Amino acid sequence: MKGKQQSDRLASQQKAAEGVIGIFDEEAQNHDRKVSDNSKIAMSKLQQEFPNLTFRYRKNISKKEINGALQAIDKDLGQTLFLQSANIIPDGGIVEVKDDNEIWHIVVVSEAKFQGKDIDNIRAGIKVGRNNDQDLMAAGNAIERAYKNIREFANFMLSESYFPYILFLEGSNFMTHDITIQRLDGSDYTLHYDSGVLNRLDRLTAANYGMKLNTNLCKNKFVHCNNRTIMLQAASIYTQSGGGHWNNDEMINVMLEIARTSLSMLGNVLFNQLTSKK
Repeated sequence: MKGKQQSDRLASQQKAAEGVIGIFDEEAQNHDRKVSDNSKIAMSKLQQEFPNLTFRYRKNISKKEINGALQAIDKDLGQTLFLQSANIIPDGGIVEVKDDNEIWHIVVVSEAKFQGKDIDNIRAGIKVGRNNDQDLMAAGNAIERAYKNIREFANFMLSESYFPYILFLEGSNFMTHDITIQRLDGSDYTLHYDSGVLNRLDRLTAANYGMKLNTNLCKNKFVHCNNRTIMLQAASIYTQSGGGHWNNDEMINVMLEIARTSLSMLGNVLFNQLTSKK
């Protein structure tokens, strides 16, 4: 009951602030749990597809591990850590594979962000805003916290040539085209994807260097600039273009595609296991 009261209080705060306050409501939490469950299912499917490989799932990675990976590259890296117990906890957890040298490598790490209930609200005839007289709720900024986890895993995987980080987006704040929905009175209402009130995609595309959405960017891109070669670690950002909801099969298929790319990039260290007979 206490949790419900707190949820109601936070929802009231969000309405009073016209949606500016970013709050993980029940629907967002369900979205997080869905991606976690689907990640475990994807791992099970990988084990069936690659019976000679050993996979594991874990919920988090410690800052100590990340610093250790950085120090292995250069002694000046990974020197700062104030909280010895600090962990990074992605919504979907981490799926890893063991190589021939008993070293674990990440093949999938996933995050889920739900933001924007405008479609459901309009269909249900729910008005929002401070005075309950608006059709659209001004989008919040909670999704920008996704950058922290992306950066942490990029640091951990700096020595790899791939980056299997998936960001699943869901909700009206992540539309890529206009959508027309019907009100309770039968009239039509069009939500415009390029509305500054709604769209928050531009606040996330720095994580993939402005490359295409709904695209497998797991394999690192190498670019040449001023006689230098720069490695880019891009998150693969997937969004329901019409503001709809992800179903389980869609999520799992994306995870499997990213994982297969990871395994392909790891081919050398997994060679004996990939080529041996069952």
